[in-house]
Amino acid sequence: MADFQNLVQRLEKVTIQLEDITAKGGGGTSHEAGQDKYVQWFDFLLEGPVSLYVKLSHEIGSDVAHHADMVKALFDTERALLEMASNSQKPSDVELPLILKPLSNGMEQVQAFREKQRSSKFFNHLSAVSESISALAWVTMAPKPGPYVKEMTDAAMFYTNRVLKDYKDKDKKHIEWVKSLLAMWTKLQDYIKEHHTTGLVWSKTGRPHRAACIPPGPPPPPPPPPCTFSQQPQVESTSSHSALLAEINQGQRITSGLKHVSNDMKTHKNPALRQSPAAPNLAGPKPYGSKVVSPPAASNKSASAKKPAPLLELSGKKWRVEHYENNNNLLIDQTELKQVVYIFNCNDCTVQVKGKINSITVDSCKKVALIFENVVGIVEVINSKSLQLQVTGMVPTISINKTDGCQVYLNKESLGCEIISAKSSEMNISIPHGSDLKEYPVPEQFKTVWMGSKFVTEPTEIAG
Repeated sequence: MADFQNLVQRLEKVTIQLEDITAKGGGGTSHEAGQDKYVQWFDFLLEGPVSLYVKLSHEIGSDVAHHADMVKALFDTERALLEMASNSQKPSDVELPLILKPLSNGMEQVQAFREKQRSSKFFNHLSAVSESISALAWVTMAPKPGPYVKEMTDAAMFYTNRVLKDYKDKDKKHIEWVKSLLAMWTKLQDYIKEHHTTGLVWSKTGRPHRAACIPPGPPPPPPPPPCTFSQQPQVESTSSHSALLAEINQGQRITSGLKHVSNDMKTHKNPALRQSPAAPNLAGPKPYGSKVVSPPAASNKSASAKKPAPLLELSGKKWRVEHYENNNNLLIDQTELKQVVYIFNCNDCTVQVKGKINSITVDSCKKVALIFENVVGIVEVINSKSLQLQVTGMVPTISINKTDGCQVYLNKESLGCEIISAKSSEMNISIPHGSDLKEYPVPEQFKTVWMGSKFVTEPTEIAG
């Protein structure tokens, strides 16, 4: 607690310094001086929110601490990029990807670490970071880098809500960790709005930047030599061919070498040879026996049938998301109000739907997380297992049918949503409760009694 108070005091000092810089940074400052200032502001971001996130991550320890060190290294890499931009002119389109490569490689490593630690008890923590780490790619976004960071932050909300739910009555340290992670991205948005509103600002009068040249790769292997044949095989082939033709051209003499077969040796004229047990080697086939047809080998359709290829496409007015497995980056963002989304036969996936659409259907899926903004019709779940739904905007109705295990996360705007369920179990609804979430179970059992004129049914926790 003492360390936490010290960090709060440090944040207050940083805030005072920022206000002082703002007060002194009047109209007399040049454009280049303003660019130097935006590097200083980024340092305050590192010393404040980023530092607090790293500290709380190390208090949790294990995979969370290691992940935080990777994130801190990425922030340092971005800080070096900002310093370069403040002193250098914008590089060419060919050079820019080379400059950004360390940043993109680092983000890939953060996401890859999450994938390798699926069995970790802190998988939700790792996923929250992994889903939002792409926010650091704002330096490539124009003209709206700030809203891009907001989208990446929203992508992490599904997993931060799960952390809040799992630890709300166990360890408040994890609650503070979630707040620090979200605050880090929120402050990054504020920083971008202040200094890079329409994109990363490069120096207009600084030195031209030249990215390091990449050495050319090894030359392609030479083509194989033309196929040649030695003279000797040609001679042998020619001589064998000639000998064969000579034998064929013998005419009637071609049968002179065949052995004569007498009538007593012919099975069709000597029935005893067909069934003779004393001469099994001479026994021939039964000419009038019933034909034995061996049944064809049973084909293993399940083994031979190919799995359907994953599909994510817009067909008319329907977005189809089908047959995906182990994919947490399924995104539908080019949406219109008249469109619908149909998610079918997906396993262990996360699907995010942006914008306002007509309806969403999840059919025959398992371990699928659905994050969506605004739906004007209905969100329907059917024949599925272990589903999680999170609404960040508004939805009037959610229908759950023939589904085992469905966790619904509502925000303040969607508290008026109607939940309709049938033939389903293990359903829970979580709603905001202050800075936390409160979970309510949906009844699965009901009691029906005759009240004299009609039957009355009400939910019950224990049947009988």
